[in-house]
Amino acid sequence: MSLSRNTREHSRMMLGFSFIFAFLLHLLLFSVAPMATVLMDEMEISHAQFGFIFSSAMVSLILFRLPWGFLADRVGYLKVSKISLLLSTGFAVARAFAPGYLPLVASQFFVGLGMAAVMPCLSLMVKEWSTKSPGFSTGVYVSGFAAGNATALGLTPYLLGVMDWRQVFLVYAGFSAAVCGAWLCLAKDRAETTSAIELKDLERLVKDRYVWVLLLFLVASMGCYDTLATWMPKVLEMKQFSSALASLLPLGFFVAGPVVGLVSDRIRDKRRVVGLLGLVAATAMVGINYAPFSILLVCLFLVGFTTTGVTTISLTAPVEHKRLSPVAGSAIGLISSLGNIGPLLMPVLFGFLIDVTGTFHASVFSVAALAGAVFILGSRVSE
Repeated sequence: MSLSRNTREHSRMMLGFSFIFAFLLHLLLFSVAPMATVLMDEMEISHAQFGFIFSSAMVSLILFRLPWGFLADRVGYLKVSKISLLLSTGFAVARAFAPGYLPLVASQFFVGLGMAAVMPCLSLMVKEWSTKSPGFSTGVYVSGFAAGNATALGLTPYLLGVMDWRQVFLVYAGFSAAVCGAWLCLAKDRAETTSAIELKDLERLVKDRYVWVLLLFLVASMGCYDTLATWMPKVLEMKQFSSALASLLPLGFFVAGPVVGLVSDRIRDKRRVVGLLGLVAATAMVGINYAPFSILLVCLFLVGFTTTGVTTISLTAPVEHKRLSPVAGSAIGLISSLGNIGPLLMPVLFGFLIDVTGTFHASVFSVAALAGAVFILGSRVSE
């Protein structure tokens, strides 16, 4: 009885760690965004050069998520996560002491290198500790991404008002060190299982049709959300509304994870849920163009909710799927890395269509069409 209670308590603790890891990932990555003016003035760099500071971390996420996932499948998430946290914390400290532009870019790249292990490790934590409710547990850490993003964008400007950017980086590095220390002291596993996964298993993974369906879901869901989150303040200004209303998107992001995850745990055929979310997402996106103010608010929330809901289901699937579960870390590493194609390309297309047409309507329609097509048609593909 005592052993069972201890197991439940440790399971809750690990679930809490999954939220904190996701929170930390977005805190470290997005905290640089509000520093644009400060860094550009001090280092005398262009907008493009500043953009490369942020994108350098994204490049390392894309490059190293699959290798980290493969390693986590082989030796276990516990060992890999300890290495990645130590690496991320060390370079989070290093970027505070970067003497110039190129060292800052390099340190940001290596922060991303360490953080690239987070997604594959989170999936394996869910697989080991949440066998009865993997959807809900995945949703919890997905909400951690939203909370970390909101904290980075909301807290950083305040901190910059009372300290310089190097001290802000040290504050966040200190939080990372605290998380790392807690993980090293408290984290345990259930006689953690390792896998005999080999390179030929990765070849089979790449050839698996369902993996590519999940990848398309992530390309569309992450791409649509990030694009609209980037451009919605401008779109609202063009509609002569307050740009602050764009905050309804991350609110939907935050709520969607646990809610959709909980629902998906109770529905055997997840494809129906994805199809329904796709229909609502496309309708809500079109509503951004034409809906009156009161309905527009609902549309903004639903866009964040539905796109993140599909992300949650897509990240849960490899943990539950009989064919993919033995290589869940590698599967998540693959789809989450290539899934960044959407966030990299779609915001550019959105802005291009505004330049060409002089309005945002075609841009919003393009995002709605992609979400509807991928989610609804993809939901009809068998596993």
